[in-house]
Amino acid sequence: MPSRMWFRHFAWQELSESMARVIAVAMSGGVDSSVAAALLSDSEDTVFGLMLRLWSDPEHGPNRCCSPDDVTRARGAAAQLGIPFYVLDAQEAFLRSVVEPFLDGYAQGITPNPCLNCNRIIRWGFLLRHAQALGATHLATGHYARTDQQSGHWRLLRARDAMKDQSYVLSVLGQEHLAHALFPIGDLHKAHVRQLARARGLAAVDRNDSQDLCFLGGGDYRDFISARRPGLRSPGPVLDLHGVSLGQHTGLSDYTVGQRKGIRIAATAPLYVVEKHTDSNTLVVGPRSALARSAFTVGDLRWVGDPPSSSDLGLKVQVRYRSREVPARIEWLDSTRARVDLPEDPAETTPGQAAVFYRGEECLGGGIILA
Repeated sequence: MPSRMWFRHFAWQELSESMARVIAVAMSGGVDSSVAAALLSDSEDTVFGLMLRLWSDPEHGPNRCCSPDDVTRARGAAAQLGIPFYVLDAQEAFLRSVVEPFLDGYAQGITPNPCLNCNRIIRWGFLLRHAQALGATHLATGHYARTDQQSGHWRLLRARDAMKDQSYVLSVLGQEHLAHALFPIGDLHKAHVRQLARARGLAAVDRNDSQDLCFLGGGDYRDFISARRPGLRSPGPVLDLHGVSLGQHTGLSDYTVGQRKGIRIAATAPLYVVEKHTDSNTLVVGPRSALARSAFTVGDLRWVGDPPSSSDLGLKVQVRYRSREVPARIEWLDSTRARVDLPEDPAETTPGQAAVFYRGEECLGGGIILA
């Protein structure tokens, strides 16, 4: 087992290079945030833990980010590390800023990513403000990402562990956020994080990462939407690319662009959801080749620092959380919208998802895919 001295040196040696800070650590009871808190607790900084109590629908079970078991684990980790721990009630803010826009998105026929609003409005809005009210100068999280400064500007960088990188969902953060941000595990691989957790005897060491939307409570998003917005689950026609009727769908909210399974239409070749038309309640399906886009539009653009120019030859874009990045050119339509051309490698885009731009390992920011 690694020694405590090894742990301190390996994990967070850079902390000694800065003056003492007051750091709030966002804790969830998971291994990543527990190790982030452990790394910081070994520094000269003043550290305390914060956990958000987020909204959940009683019919679908507790929120996966703050179940009673999660609170117990987070509180136990804080006690083990000898740091104060507080729980903040963010239920109303989470419902208003994350859940309702998620439902609104499906009502508009798009597939939103609620993690973007959660990071921007809840974690780096609500949580940061309350942390500062408690005296914090910085907010640390267990995200896999890194930051640095160049010429007085903060940069958001991909994590060392490419398989766990979360810069995509942090692309909504700006300079005012990154100035207070710490990502203690951004330089580590997941295996190292678990090794460090085991070395400290943290209870979360073997806890699996949650892959589902936290407010679904482990249930299916279709059932959640149907319960909250029953009018969205109205059957309608399924058409092919030529307008030929193939059958009936169960409600547009049951489908997302790019989906293959669950269409329930007999065909000689696999069919994918290509388009959703809310005005006519129509679902359009076709072969996978129909999903590839060599150009798309993106709106609600937000940049970490300066926006890229149309002449930026090193620009790449990532159109899904786990998709690979592809070369891109950007053409501005106005201050918040742009056309994105993919000259080399078309991508399967989904309206409502984020298009996030990179230059090398630097995350520049992004926006929401419109069409």
